[in-house]
Amino acid sequence: MGLILFIVFGLVVGFIARAIMPGRQSMSLPMTAGLGVAGSFIGGAVGSLLSGRPLLEFNTAGLIGSVLGALAVLFAVGASGRRLTA
Repeated sequence: MGLILFIVFGLVVGFIARAIMPGRQSMSLPMTAGLGVAGSFIGGAVGSLLSGRPLLEFNTAGLIGSVLGALAVLFAVGASGRRLTA
């Protein structure tokens, strides 16, 4: 059950990141969930390093860090895609 909730959380975080990032991102639902999961991992890891709290502890700062991490991943994917086509 925990894995399913983590994927659903990643999907929600991915949708939020895609809504915040300007421009059009053509991604499927699994890619959006993967974006959110990767961003959640990156944001959670950075947040736990800065705060000294456990990595798997849920808090509001973790949610914000997850969205910021997903925005960073989305930016990196968009930038690498532009470089490959130009």
